[in-house]
Amino acid sequence: MKKVLSIIAIVSVTVVTMASCTSKSGSANAISASDTAGLAEFQSAKLIAAQMEANEALIAAAIAKNNASVKKSSTKSSSSTTMNSETTNAAKKKGWSKAAKYSAIGGGTGIVLGAVINKKNRVAGGAIGGVLGGGLGYVLGRAKDKKEGRY
Repeated sequence: MKKVLSIIAIVSVTVVTMASCTSKSGSANAISASDTAGLAEFQSAKLIAAQMEANEALIAAAIAKNNASVKKSSTKSSSSTTMNSETTNAAKKKGWSKAAKYSAIGGGTGIVLGAVINKKNRVAGGAIGGVLGGGLGYVLGRAKDKKEGRY
């Protein structure tokens, strides 16, 4: 898996480098048009980052709420066997699953590659690339989770 991620990283760096090294000869209108596209791309990236931060905050709140409910139920429980089973389940599911990690990495990589590949409409390319990359990352991560026995 490390080889696959290394290959993806090398390919994405190469594509970005090749795309940024192309020389454009044109008038001032071409420069202002590319500047406007850059602004739109920046704003969309900023929006995506804000949405990801909001999602992370929601996930953290849900995890904290779940941990609090597990602690309350384990203190109310009179038998030690149920408390032990609850604590082992909570410890086993701690952290992000491989599916979530790979989906986030694949989505981020897909957004970048989609925007670089589709030069006419970078936002649409980024959206399509993000969906495809996230889906592929989820499939790979889910298979790894199944192999490790998480699901």
